[in-house]
Amino acid sequence: MTKAVRYFSKSGNTKTIAEAIAEGAGVSAVSITEEPELKTYVDVLFLGGAPYANIMAPELKAYAEKLEASKVGKVILFTTSNWSRRTVKALKKTLTEKQIPVAEDYFYAHMLHVQGRTEAAREFGRKA
Repeated sequence: MTKAVRYFSKSGNTKTIAEAIAEGAGVSAVSITEEPELKTYVDVLFLGGAPYANIMAPELKAYAEKLEASKVGKVILFTTSNWSRRTVKALKKTLTEKQIPVAEDYFYAHMLHVQGRTEAAREFGRKA
């Protein structure tokens, strides 16, 4: 089973969680600014970001809108934020409208407790 981890992070919190998930999944975490689209098919794509000013980052929104259903088996979402899980809800809506399966389970880390959630994020990556 092929896996990939893609994320968008401004403050570094989401990057920290993405790297932990990737470690658990046995892959590398790649920023969507470094690789703006999937190059090959993956069975599982972990995709994450955080809300900024309570909305999804435009970069992450654009990535989700460009993602092709033929490039991914299913998407598993993750987010870091103060309290909002809006990014997960917005990504799920965008992806399901494109007929891309999205797992019900997702990973959340409060922005003030990211370091304390890295082991849980590794385990989340291992289980997928």
